[in-house]
Amino acid sequence: MTAPTDTIAAWLAQAHLPETRLSAEQRALLQAAFRFRQAQGHDYYSTRILGHFLLHCGTGLKVAQVARLLGISRPTASRQQGLTAKQALQQAHHRMDGRPYGKLLPRYAGPIAGFLLSHPDASRHDTLDFIDRTFGVRVSTVALSKFLKKYGLDAATRRAGTTAPAAPVVTTEGPAPRPRPAGAPAGNLPPGVPFVAQGQPVPTPAPPFSPPARSTRAPSC
Repeated sequence: MTAPTDTIAAWLAQAHLPETRLSAEQRALLQAAFRFRQAQGHDYYSTRILGHFLLHCGTGLKVAQVARLLGISRPTASRQQGLTAKQALQQAHHRMDGRPYGKLLPRYAGPIAGFLLSHPDASRHDTLDFIDRTFGVRVSTVALSKFLKKYGLDAATRRAGTTAPAAPVVTTEGPAPRPRPAGAPAGNLPPGVPFVAQGQPVPTPAPPFSPPARSTRAPSC
């Protein structure tokens, strides 16, 4: 963090930005940024808002030059350059993650699950915002990750749950049943009893409905 300066010339000199090398438009823009900095202070939140503006308003300044103006590192400014306004505000809002208050209770699992199902692309910060709005509780991202994993609401578990396992293929061993002749009654016939379709001759030899020997006595002599 750079030390507060009383004049815009000192502020620009501290960032190695000679006024003579700035265009009229850049000087006017940086004068407004300096007045904002003098009025709002040099705290993290003011610096973050001003930094997001300077990185996205087309000043023509390099990222390293904006970083020196804000008193932050070049990699930090580069990361902030890739964020939307919503993401920048979320990160600033969740700077208190290192000092959370409250805790996640088991009864929160149901509403959180409903939020994640209706917002499948929600980030961790989106989920933390929902918890803060709904339950008035702020927790760290680490606590949130543990809570989601405990109740099966983490991204990996939810992705696995959307893929249903394939139904097992049931096979039966043994010979396939013989096809039932046309017109045969449902069910199986008793063993040894042939099926004769209606209108068809009885197969030869005929079934032994009576014994081959005479059933009456022979005439006596």
